[in-house]
Amino acid sequence: MKGSFKEVSANPENPKWETMVFREFPLYARYNDIRSEFERDYTRVIHSNAYRRLKHKTQVFYSPENDHICTRIEHVNHVESISYTIAHYLGLNEELTKAIAVAHDLGHSPFGHKGEKVLDTICKRDIGFSFWHEKNGLYFVDNVELLEDNEGYKQNLDLTYGVRDGIVSHCGEIDENSIRPREERIDLKDYNYPNQYAPYTWEACVVKIADKISYIGRDIEDAVTLGLLDEHLDKLYELLGYTGGTINNTVIMNHLVFNLCQNSSIEGGLCFSDEALNLMNKIKKFNYEYIYLSKLLRPSDNYFSVVINQIYDTLKDLYDGMNTFKEFDKMKKFYPNLINGFSEWLSHFCTNGNREKMKNRVLFNLAKPEDYYFAIVLYISGMTDKFAIDMYNEIIGF
Repeated sequence: MKGSFKEVSANPENPKWETMVFREFPLYARYNDIRSEFERDYTRVIHSNAYRRLKHKTQVFYSPENDHICTRIEHVNHVESISYTIAHYLGLNEELTKAIAVAHDLGHSPFGHKGEKVLDTICKRDIGFSFWHEKNGLYFVDNVELLEDNEGYKQNLDLTYGVRDGIVSHCGEIDENSIRPREERIDLKDYNYPNQYAPYTWEACVVKIADKISYIGRDIEDAVTLGLLDEHLDKLYELLGYTGGTINNTVIMNHLVFNLCQNSSIEGGLCFSDEALNLMNKIKKFNYEYIYLSKLLRPSDNYFSVVINQIYDTLKDLYDGMNTFKEFDKMKKFYPNLINGFSEWLSHFCTNGNREKMKNRVLFNLAKPEDYYFAIVLYISGMTDKFAIDMYNEIIGF
């Protein structure tokens, strides 16, 4: 029912409000700022470099010649649109859903989920923990992404708890029906695996569902456009109950959004009808069988592994404790773009680096090898597809 969630929305009357808008480190203030806390988060995200790089990161299909195939930034925009529609209809805080939506995939590596798996393997082997993009996204907005303040100093984003929680809690790989928020405030650094906890706000629950609604339909549309499903269209038509016309993302999304809005309640949670949930699960199964696991994607997957591992190994071999920056100087003539870029970036987060005009948090102690290895992983995870390949080509070329 329209407006039925208004009483539990993110607003000053909500008992969770102070936690929702809490910032671990207060932002600098402007006398003429007219934005709300969540609006300020939204603009801080879209002004960040990590957000800008999403336009050159793979969603599912790597480097398509067709300009109309979805990239990571278009997916993020779809999630923003879907979550806004749901939140607006139910009476939830659209500003919070928009901020979470545009930030939810900032932690994605180049080359989509394949790149994520490669970095996960590296992290488990060399550092001792898992890499997954939701947790990496939280780490990025908390520690890595920087913006200049009024005086020209670079500072961390320092987003609200409500947005940070939505980022790390957004895992769209969900099969359960009925999602509702948790009651307790937790330290978000305690997340150990995706989907470990329910989100803290109803708005974050909306983004979590919008993420899934967005990708299952759009991935089909792209696969049809690229001809990947030519031999399976009959199965797809039967699955979707189509008797004619073209398959497009908007029809699938609209059906699922409407169904969710009609079937959700504060008591029952955000949920679909049994028919719609069954349809979503069937679509997801179809996508895995005929799109994500297609043999046509395997050659590029192998290439992604080679590219990421070579960049990582090249930078790893330069480690020499507190003398690492001296090792960089020796290798700049061979890999000028890679070494200059990484050394400048790293220097902003080390006590012995270039800290002029920096007010951000120090992250790495170069006396610890695992700190350095983690820095490489973070740097690679922020790369676009093209930049990663350019760095690989620089390494193998003379």
